[in-house]
Amino acid sequence: MSKDHPGVYIPPPLIYVAFFFLSVVLQRQWPFKSTFFDTARAPFIGWLLIALGFILIFPALRRFLVSKNTLITVKPAHSLQTTGVYTYTRNPMYMGLLLLYSGVALFQGNEWTFIVLPLLILVIRLYIIRKEENYLQRAFGEEYNAYRRRVRTWI
Repeated sequence: MSKDHPGVYIPPPLIYVAFFFLSVVLQRQWPFKSTFFDTARAPFIGWLLIALGFILIFPALRRFLVSKNTLITVKPAHSLQTTGVYTYTRNPMYMGLLLLYSGVALFQGNEWTFIVLPLLILVIRLYIIRKEENYLQRAFGEEYNAYRRRVRTWI
Protein backbone atom coordinates (compact mmCIF):
# COMPACT_ATOMS: atom_id res chain seq x y z
CA MET A 1 0.00 0.00 0.00
CA SER A 2 1.34 3.41 -0.94
CA LYS A 3 1.69 6.49 1.25
CA ASP A 4 -1.25 8.03 -0.63
CA HIS A 5 -4.18 9.10 1.57
CA PRO A 6 -7.43 11.07 1.23
CA GLY A 7 -5.86 14.40 2.17
CA VAL A 8 -8.48 15.29 4.78
CA TYR A 9 -6.43 17.19 7.35
CA ILE A 10 -9.23 18.33 9.65
CA PRO A 11 -10.70 15.39 11.61
CA PRO A 12 -14.33 15.07 10.45
CA PRO A 13 -15.86 15.04 13.97
CA LEU A 14 -14.25 18.45 14.58
CA ILE A 15 -16.12 19.87 11.59
CA TYR A 16 -19.44 18.79 13.12
CA VAL A 17 -18.42 20.29 16.48
CA ALA A 18 -17.30 23.54 14.81
CA PHE A 19 -20.65 23.90 13.05
CA PHE A 20 -22.47 23.20 16.29
CA PHE A 21 -20.53 25.92 18.10
CA LEU A 22 -21.09 28.25 15.14
CA SER A 23 -24.83 27.75 15.62
CA VAL A 24 -24.49 28.56 19.33
CA VAL A 25 -22.69 31.80 18.49
CA LEU A 26 -25.32 32.67 15.88
CA GLN A 27 -28.09 32.00 18.43
CA ARG A 28 -26.45 34.34 20.93
CA GLN A 29 -25.94 37.03 18.30
CA TRP A 30 -29.32 36.70 16.56
CA PRO A 31 -31.72 34.76 18.81
CA PHE A 32 -34.19 32.61 16.94
CA LYS A 33 -36.61 30.44 18.85
CA SER A 34 -39.08 27.91 17.52
CA THR A 35 -41.99 26.74 19.65
CA PHE A 36 -41.30 23.20 18.47
CA PHE A 37 -38.40 22.97 20.91
CA ASP A 38 -40.84 23.52 23.80
CA THR A 39 -42.98 20.51 22.87
CA ALA A 40 -42.68 16.99 24.29
CA ARG A 41 -41.85 15.73 20.78
CA ALA A 42 -38.53 17.56 20.54
CA PRO A 43 -36.66 15.56 23.22
CA PHE A 44 -38.28 12.31 22.04
CA ILE A 45 -37.13 12.92 18.46
CA GLY A 46 -33.74 14.05 19.82
CA TRP A 47 -33.25 10.76 21.67
CA LEU A 48 -34.38 8.83 18.60
CA LEU A 49 -31.88 10.63 16.37
CA ILE A 50 -29.07 10.10 18.88
CA ALA A 51 -29.89 6.38 19.14
CA LEU A 52 -29.95 6.05 15.33
CA GLY A 53 -26.61 7.88 15.17
CA PHE A 54 -25.01 5.39 17.56
CA ILE A 55 -26.63 2.49 15.68
CA LEU A 56 -24.69 3.64 12.61
CA ILE A 57 -21.44 4.75 14.26
CA PHE A 58 -20.67 1.81 16.58
CA PRO A 59 -20.86 -0.96 13.95
CA ALA A 60 -18.85 1.20 11.54
CA LEU A 61 -16.13 1.75 14.15
CA ARG A 62 -16.16 -1.95 15.00
CA ARG A 63 -15.72 -2.79 11.32
CA PHE A 64 -12.64 -0.57 11.18
CA LEU A 65 -11.18 -2.13 14.33
CA VAL A 66 -11.79 -5.71 13.17
CA SER A 67 -10.17 -5.01 9.80
CA LYS A 68 -7.29 -3.15 11.50
CA ASN A 69 -7.98 -0.17 9.29
CA THR A 70 -7.27 3.42 10.22
CA LEU A 71 -9.77 6.12 11.13
CA ILE A 72 -7.10 8.78 10.70
CA THR A 73 -7.82 10.53 7.41
CA VAL A 74 -4.18 11.33 6.65
CA LYS A 75 -3.15 7.68 6.67
CA PRO A 76 -3.66 5.16 3.87
CA ALA A 77 -6.47 2.62 4.12
CA HIS A 78 -5.53 -1.05 4.41
CA SER A 79 -8.82 -2.38 3.12
CA LEU A 80 -12.12 -1.32 1.66
CA GLN A 81 -15.07 -1.49 4.05
CA THR A 82 -18.04 -3.07 2.24
CA THR A 83 -19.77 -5.31 4.78
CA GLY A 84 -22.07 -4.80 7.74
CA VAL A 85 -23.45 -1.27 7.95
CA TYR A 86 -21.34 -0.42 4.89
CA THR A 87 -23.75 -2.44 2.73
CA TYR A 88 -26.37 0.29 3.34
CA THR A 89 -24.32 3.48 3.24
CA ARG A 90 -20.77 4.28 2.17
CA ASN A 91 -20.51 6.81 4.99
CA PRO A 92 -22.19 5.46 8.13
CA MET A 93 -19.95 7.44 10.47
CA TYR A 94 -20.71 10.76 8.78
CA MET A 95 -24.41 9.90 8.64
CA GLY A 96 -24.29 8.88 12.31
CA LEU A 97 -22.54 12.12 13.27
CA LEU A 98 -25.19 14.05 11.36
CA LEU A 99 -27.91 12.27 13.34
CA LEU A 100 -26.08 12.96 16.64
CA TYR A 101 -25.68 16.62 15.65
CA SER A 102 -29.40 16.89 14.91
CA GLY A 103 -30.43 15.03 18.07
CA VAL A 104 -28.32 17.22 20.33
CA ALA A 105 -29.65 20.27 18.50
CA LEU A 106 -33.18 19.31 19.50
CA PHE A 107 -32.13 19.29 23.17
CA GLN A 108 -30.29 22.57 22.80
CA GLY A 109 -33.35 24.21 21.26
CA ASN A 110 -31.31 26.14 18.75
CA GLU A 111 -32.95 26.75 15.38
CA TRP A 112 -29.62 27.94 13.98
CA THR A 113 -28.27 24.40 14.25
CA PHE A 114 -30.74 23.33 11.59
CA ILE A 115 -30.32 26.50 9.51
CA VAL A 116 -26.58 25.83 9.09
CA LEU A 117 -27.18 22.09 8.55
CA PRO A 118 -27.23 22.31 4.71
CA LEU A 119 -23.89 24.12 4.81
CA LEU A 120 -22.48 21.42 7.12
CA ILE A 121 -23.66 18.70 4.72
CA LEU A 122 -22.09 20.57 1.81
CA VAL A 123 -18.75 20.85 3.63
CA ILE A 124 -18.82 17.15 4.57
CA ARG A 125 -19.70 16.19 1.00
CA LEU A 126 -17.15 18.43 -0.73
CA TYR A 127 -14.26 18.56 1.73
CA ILE A 128 -14.36 15.03 3.14
CA ILE A 129 -16.42 12.58 1.11
CA ARG A 130 -15.23 13.77 -2.31
CA LYS A 131 -11.58 13.54 -1.24
CA GLU A 132 -12.09 10.13 0.37
CA GLU A 133 -13.91 8.78 -2.67
CA ASN A 134 -11.17 10.01 -5.02
CA TYR A 135 -8.58 8.35 -2.80
CA LEU A 136 -10.52 5.07 -2.54
CA GLN A 137 -10.87 4.99 -6.31
CA ARG A 138 -7.09 5.44 -6.67
CA ALA A 139 -6.33 2.87 -3.98
CA PHE A 140 -8.88 0.17 -4.80
CA GLY A 141 -9.84 0.86 -8.42
CA GLU A 142 -12.58 -1.34 -9.85
CA GLU A 143 -13.34 -2.92 -6.47
CA TYR A 144 -14.32 0.53 -5.17
CA ASN A 145 -16.17 1.44 -8.37
CA ALA A 146 -18.29 -1.71 -8.09
CA TYR A 147 -19.00 -0.96 -4.43
CA ARG A 148 -19.90 2.64 -5.30
CA ARG A 149 -22.41 1.44 -7.89
CA ARG A 150 -24.09 -0.83 -5.30
CA VAL A 151 -24.21 1.43 -2.25
CA ARG A 152 -25.40 5.02 -1.90
CA THR A 153 -23.28 7.84 -0.45
CA TRP A 154 -25.56 8.55 2.49
CA ILE A 155 -28.49 6.16 2.84
